Amino acid sequence: MDGTAIKIPMVGKVIEVKKKVGETVRKKEIIAVLDSMKMKVPVFSPVDGTIKELNASVGQVLNKGHILAIIS
Repeated sequence: MDGTAIKIPMVGKVIEVKKKVGETVRKKEIIAVLDSMKMKVPVFSPVDGTIKELNASVGQVLNKGHILAIIS
């Protein structure tokens, strides 16, 4: 796999996706927001780069460890 995989830290429902494939992202920028146990949990990019792959949509429930995005 080329790039950095962004994994979901906990089970949660996607309530917002802030980036699209092809968009640039900066380190510590929010990629998506999850609802987990009635808490909003932002998922941040750990690196600067471009969203190569995005594996989530609003309303989808994701398990811990699910690869949300690949950043190259």
